[in-house]
Amino acid sequence: MPQKYMLIFHGGFYDDLSPEEAQKQMNKWFAWVDKLRNQGKYQSGEPLLPGGKILSHKKGKIVIDGPFAESKESVAGFFVIETSGLDEAVEISKEYPDFHLGGKVEVREVMKIEVPE
Repeated sequence: MPQKYMLIFHGGFYDDLSPEEAQKQMNKWFAWVDKLRNQGKYQSGEPLLPGGKILSHKKGKIVIDGPFAESKESVAGFFVIETSGLDEAVEISKEYPDFHLGGKVEVREVMKIEVPE
């Protein structure tokens, strides 16, 4: 039975790329998405803008931190894919276009929860 996995993309720095190099890199992303769509594996995905807020609970209060400067640990985007299991999700992740730009991929299985009506 197919399982859903989230590929969480960290980093991948385009700051030193020329506009032409950045476009070439984006074309690699588009090709990857097209390949996964054609295989019936791509479910959804989005890039994320830098910044945002992190909320936490400390000493009985909600604390809001941020915005944060981009860092190597920032989440840059995600895909949700459907595969036969973790091994296949990891194999798919090896095609991540931004490894050479310092990026990383976190592979996580999506938990199935039955929501009561």
